[in-house]
Amino acid sequence: MQLKVKVKIKELLIQHNISLRELSRLTDIRHAALSELSNQKRENINFSHIERIAQALHITDIREIIDLVEIND
Repeated sequence: MQLKVKVKIKELLIQHNISLRELSRLTDIRHAALSELSNQKRENINFSHIERIAQALHITDIREIIDLVEIND
């Protein structure tokens, strides 16, 4: 069993009824960077991005943004 950190961008967009472009504007994070996070294409997570997403969406529990998931090789 292998675990991976997942950033739940797609879920947040649905939950807050906003687009990726709108999240980019609210957080001042490049659209491409958010897209990579959303599609699990990023190997490294910038904690300042997580903080800005939390602040923009008024989130106080980091588990709403990131999760630990099992992946099958």
